[in-house]
Amino acid sequence: MTTAALTGDYTLDIAHTRIGFVARHTIGPKVRGQFEEFEGSAHLDGDDPSNSNVQLTIQAGSIQTHNPQRDDMLRGRFLKLDDHPTITFVSTGAQQVDETTFELTGDLTIRGVTRPVTVAFARIGAEQDPQGDVRVHFRGSATINRKEWGVSWAATAGLVGKKVALELDVTAIRQI
Repeated sequence: MTTAALTGDYTLDIAHTRIGFVARHTIGPKVRGQFEEFEGSAHLDGDDPSNSNVQLTIQAGSIQTHNPQRDDMLRGRFLKLDDHPTITFVSTGAQQVDETTFELTGDLTIRGVTRPVTVAFARIGAEQDPQGDVRVHFRGSATINRKEWGVSWAATAGLVGKKVALELDVTAIRQI
């Protein structure tokens, strides 16, 4: 499908979307995780991608690294879940780089701190499913410094790298 044919309003297909992250741990392998609960919507303007926009809300308590002790520490000490139950992203600009590559800039809010982030996205597919719905697939990434959002804890100084790679595998369904 052409970019112009994809114009419309979309919601995230939760079952086919992954919002993950990777952080370096200095005394072991990289820590990989993801968020299990989130919702999002987008408006794609295929004729003028700069008019596209995205909103995403992640339930911070749904963080999952498959290590219960680490997950509890991330929820409490790092994300301050009691005071900040959600992580949000609201786009402020979009730019088409080439036929299938885009840059999406927006405000990422973690722990009540809002900072700009640019996410590079590649459209990796688009099709009409057997039910007649249009599905579009994107893969995106960005690297952030967790300390810029106040995500730190003194006991981890030197143990967890400050850079966190965000990994997004997104499927969105066009609304009729």
